[in-house]
Amino acid sequence: MEKKKLYIVMVGLPARGKSTIVTKLKDHLNHDGIRTKTFNNGDLRRKLSLKDTSYAGFYDPEYREGVVIREKIAITNLKRARNYLGRTGQVSILDATNVSLERRRKIISMLPDYPVLFIECMNEDRKILKSSIQRKITLPEFSHLSREAAIQSFKKRISYYQSIYTPVESERNFLKLDSLNNRIRKEELLDEIPYYDRIRDFLVTDTVKNLYLVRHGETFYNLENRIGGDSVLTENGKSQAKALAQYFSSKKLPVIFTSEKKRTIQTAVPIKGLQEKCAIIPLEEFNEIDGGECECMSYKEIREKMPHISLARKEDKYNYSYPGGEGYASMKKRVDRGIKKALYLSNNSKDIMIIGHRAVNRMILSHFLYRRLEDVPYIYVPQDKFYHIVASQDKKLFQLKKYDV
Repeated sequence: MEKKKLYIVMVGLPARGKSTIVTKLKDHLNHDGIRTKTFNNGDLRRKLSLKDTSYAGFYDPEYREGVVIREKIAITNLKRARNYLGRTGQVSILDATNVSLERRRKIISMLPDYPVLFIECMNEDRKILKSSIQRKITLPEFSHLSREAAIQSFKKRISYYQSIYTPVESERNFLKLDSLNNRIRKEELLDEIPYYDRIRDFLVTDTVKNLYLVRHGETFYNLENRIGGDSVLTENGKSQAKALAQYFSSKKLPVIFTSEKKRTIQTAVPIKGLQEKCAIIPLEEFNEIDGGECECMSYKEIREKMPHISLARKEDKYNYSYPGGEGYASMKKRVDRGIKKALYLSNNSKDIMIIGHRAVNRMILSHFLYRRLEDVPYIYVPQDKFYHIVASQDKKLFQLKKYDV
């Protein structure tokens, strides 16, 4: 009996997360025993084209020579995708912008043998888009341009695609995906789509190969048992950061996410120093819980001067919020948003690190690991250990590991 076969066609403007999703989806389906291959128009263009494709005008829909070259590349990949399914393949993924209705009609006309599922990726978060563009301009095709010239060229490229962009709507089978938040905005299926439940479930699930969740090193405020603030590391804290750097020196960490606070960035700097190529990206979403009127106070001072706060927090620590500040429940939304950003910006890296704070790390752990809400504020988050997290549809791994100081 012939196994079911499927074409997946990506749709969306540049720097919207299409290729990251495609890579993860391909790996996931192959791991599941579903033979899957991707066909990326950009990769083929960079391999075959003799033109300077970093030049934004190459993507102008009025530039005839560029249109002809890009159409030739698209047709080549369509034929390759069709040939793959004609042999032993089960899923062909066409990774390109495919933003025009004309292009999508061409795809449908050339792939009549098996169902076609369009996946449109959308993301208009400005900070994420800025980071995605900065990552795109590291490609070899931009190496001859200055950083600013490359950014402007890529932005102009996006504007050309926007000028011919028609969102998916009339196609028989499609889903619209918020690629940052892993959320299906709309879906339409008029045909039977093989593996759809598996694909859909994957698209809405946060997956991470290896996440190393670290709490910042010891600070002066830690010694005084104070809340929040922006204290720096003690000498012991600096030693902890150096020990972490040595521990992870054999790992390849392309990115370390931190909060905007000095103590997390100070912890990250020695780690970056022992990496061949590593970026530190501070995210405001990972800032420690806002103590409001209690910010920078010690717990002893709160008990003595504001006993009603200590009592109320003790009765329901998860749902309690400091006056003028936050609580675990109220910070959940922003921490979840930070997790989404980190996973998106990590670009499917094998190993990523988040250096956060005690309350923030508790919320991150609860995102991946089920805990009753009332237990979340008591999750163990020491400063001399880190959590190793693996999360997929098939596997959940949480290990608390110690590093030597």
